[in-house]
Amino acid sequence: MAIHNTRGKEGEAIAAHYLSDRGFEILACNWRSGYYELDIIAVRGNILHFIEVKTRHSLAFGFPEEAVTKRKFDRLKKAASRFLTEHPRKERIQFDIVSVLRLAGRPPELLLIEDVYL
Repeated sequence: MAIHNTRGKEGEAIAAHYLSDRGFEILACNWRSGYYELDIIAVRGNILHFIEVKTRHSLAFGFPEEAVTKRKFDRLKKAASRFLTEHPRKERIQFDIVSVLRLAGRPPELLLIEDVYL
């Protein structure tokens, strides 16, 4: 597996733990259907969260959350629609981003950005 894939998986695991500690019930990680993928699907209260996780190990290309472009967000919405087609649910839905910054020699810094819409 390429290093960026390994780092991405590590970031997703850190994010899942972070979300669990904040009262989210993790339903799925790395959910796939065809070419659609959702990093984390979680529930908290009466809200179903579709969560995009972005991990960076340096700031050379900006903060992790800046990598969620309009195009990426459109794919996230399509993937969520596919998930709901395959697994109908009644909760309100919300799109979130978890930014994971892992700079050398420092503990990971996480930022949860809730109810994103681009």
